[in-house]
Amino acid sequence: MRKLGLLLLLTIVFIGCKTTSKKEKEEVSVEKKYPDAIANVLKKHGGMEKWNSMKSLSFSLKGEKHITDLQSRKAVVKSEKYSLGFDGKDVWIQKKDTAAFKGNPEFYYNLYFYFYAMPFVLADEGITYSETTPLEFEGNSYPGIKISYGANVGTSPDDNYFIYYNPDTYKMEWLGYTVTYFSKKPTTKVNIIKYDDWENVNGLLLPKSLIWYTKDEDGKPLEPRGEATVFSSVEINETSLPDNIFEKSNY
Repeated sequence: MRKLGLLLLLTIVFIGCKTTSKKEKEEVSVEKKYPDAIANVLKKHGGMEKWNSMKSLSFSLKGEKHITDLQSRKAVVKSEKYSLGFDGKDVWIQKKDTAAFKGNPEFYYNLYFYFYAMPFVLADEGITYSETTPLEFEGNSYPGIKISYGANVGTSPDDNYFIYYNPDTYKMEWLGYTVTYFSKKPTTKVNIIKYDDWENVNGLLLPKSLIWYTKDEDGKPLEPRGEATVFSSVEINETSLPDNIFEKSNY
């Protein structure tokens, strides 16, 4: 009987240790999913756990309403003269007149979503992180993280992004990016955006506005390239939206 009791005790201890060990491994795995720098930036902006708990995002800018399902990345952009979106399979557009929208719907439907959802969209699958040269501006130095994609990831796998963050707070300050969608070829031309106006929305630090900058021949930011792009009527929550919102037949 004693032997049986001892055996049961050892079994319970073994299972407990095994469970703890598995849990510890899972925690370590989560901690090591991202390099320290990007992990700290993500944490500063609310953390991936909080971001992943959200199901839908919407905002307005330039007379348009942008709505995105954060899990499937289905999207719709609505305005008075046109609507366009991605229903999970196809990109579509509806226009009230032929001159209403002259851009490329496939390129545009999630363009501002990506700029707005920084830095969280740079934690997607298929990404490689590496250090890059710090960005210098007005006597301040911002450490950088280069983000590149694996082959066949997304519509523009040759695109590169560069996050530059405040070394004291880890808040994202700048974004550099290349555009290869139209040429389908790698490029060294990097556009630069200043992120310096943030707001807390449901526990996430998201941009209130951003502004493109001109650069000198060495790639350093010089001055604003135009007026700021302002995001308003922002909603991000844990409620999923009906699929028919993203279907062409509804517009």
